[in-house]
Parts: sequence; C-alpha cells; structure tokens
Amino acid sequence: MIRIAILGDIGSGKSFFAKQFKIPLFCADEVVQNLYRKNRTLFTKLKKLFPKDLDNFPIKKFQLINIINKNPNNLKKITKIVHPIVRKEMKLFLKKNQNKKAVVLDIPLFLENNLDHKTDILVFIDPDKKKAILRLKKRTNFNKKNFILLKSLQMPLGIKKNRADFVVKNNFNSAKIRKEAKILLNQIII
Repeated sequence: MIRIAILGDIGSGKSFFAKQFKIPLFCADEVVQNLYRKNRTLFTKLKKLFPKDLDNFPIKKFQLINIINKNPNNLKKITKIVHPIVRKEMKLFLKKNQNKKAVVLDIPLFLENNLDHKTDILVFIDPDKKKAILRLKKRTNFNKKNFILLKSLQMPLGIKKNRADFVVKNNFNSAKIRKEAKILLNQIII
C-alpha cells in the first residue's frame, strides 16, 4: 500500500486537496471532531483536567479554545490525551485499508510527530499566501493568538517543502486542484 501524506501550512488547502484523490482518506481533523462528539471516555479525561471549563458531553470546540487561551500550556495537556486516540484510529484505518493500492493521510504535524515512513509519498501544498490568510481570517473560529501558537508547533515550512516528493501550487481554484490531484495520483500509482 502506498501512503500519500499531505503536508502544508494551516489554511493551505491540504484537506480539500486530499479529498480530490478519491481514495481511502484518513483525515485527523475529522477524527478529532468525531471524538469530541462521540467519545465519552475522552470527555471524562478532559473534564478531570479542566472541571470548571467543560460543562457537559459532547465536547464543544469553543470550550477547548477558551481553555487554551487561558494558558497555552493547556494545549500540550489536551494533545497528550487526544493524540494517542487519533494514532490508534490511524492504525485501524491503515489495517482496514492494507489491501488498497494507496491511501491518503491528511494529518497536521505529520512530520513533527514522526508519523512518516521512508516509503511515504510526501505532497506539499504551497498556497497563494495572501489568499490563504484571507481564507483563514474568514473562518468563524479564527483566533490570531491560537494561530501563532499552532504555527509554533510546526517545523519550518521550507523544511517540509524540501522533504516533499511533490509540491502543488494552490491558488484556490477548485477545478485546477482537482486536475492536479488526478495527474499526481496517476504519477504515483503507475
């Protein structure tokens, strides 16, 4: 099985690009959202850590954002609980799809968390910076302080770009991105 990992900056269009391959996709952000909605054990663990900040199940993202805003070190506490569950889900996904020709991994901090294998195909999404920033600012949950905090967790983009097997320019033109994904998938799988 070929593992195709999508790399890039926050708001670069990684998830949209990843979906265009139309092959099995592991999207860590979607897994986390699902865990917040459905995993009571996760809620219980987080509630123990932040009893005054989380009211009831399901977990509300804005409450976690508030917890992180109170103290940026809380992000480490949250990820220490959430990341192992996400890794377990990723392993299940890979096992389930082991007989597929290829899968896509859309995982923030993929390289930073040492999830890469030497045989992975790394695709770096290189966005039009101005358009990416405008798109980020339009997000309802955009918070500059949290954005800076999350950026601090990333390795420099230049390193990611240099490690990539492929670099895809993203000007946020959906038709162009679909075409790029199709061409790239044909290059990788053939």
